[in-house]
Amino acid sequence: MGDIKWTVWAFVSGAALSWGIYVPMVHDATAKLGSNLRAFLMVGVAYFLVAVLVPGIFIFLLKSDPTAKDVSKLNWFGPSVLSGILAGVSGAVGALCVIFATRDAVASVGPVVGPLVVAPLVFAGAPIINTIASITIFAHGKKFEAPGLLFYVGLALAATGMATVMVNKPKAVPDAKPVATTTSTAGAAPNSK
Repeated sequence: MGDIKWTVWAFVSGAALSWGIYVPMVHDATAKLGSNLRAFLMVGVAYFLVAVLVPGIFIFLLKSDPTAKDVSKLNWFGPSVLSGILAGVSGAVGALCVIFATRDAVASVGPVVGPLVVAPLVFAGAPIINTIASITIFAHGKKFEAPGLLFYVGLALAATGMATVMVNKPKAVPDAKPVATTTSTAGAAPNSK
């Protein structure tokens, strides 16, 4: 791993931080807006601001695409555009699933612990699915060696880690109730209302 550029680690850290706080931030927005769908709408607005305006500025205003692999292959052909849209739909459906999973988790285990249930399941399951999909469906004709024993050990560890987090998740501390004071009522005047 020593030959990976430092920028990879920087952007991976940014993604991990962003996605790591995504579920609790969406839950917070849901609580403040009073609606899961309103929070999801705001997520959509944010996607527009970040995922449409930023690339649009680079591509159309600055006439520069710092991510272009081969300038001669840049295109807006139907299948290419459809592929990008399907990728976006996948991300948006995932975000919507997180919204509803968090809603139901909050209803099941409470508002403090609910978001803690969703994120470990999503973020432990996603890398497993990502790896399997990348070497099968999205391999684009590339051949991969058969996964070795450590690959399956890694899958088992990820599943075990997910289960361990779920079983040992932090529990909310119940609200402290005021201590009832006991006072002698003998000889006290009756309380008239």
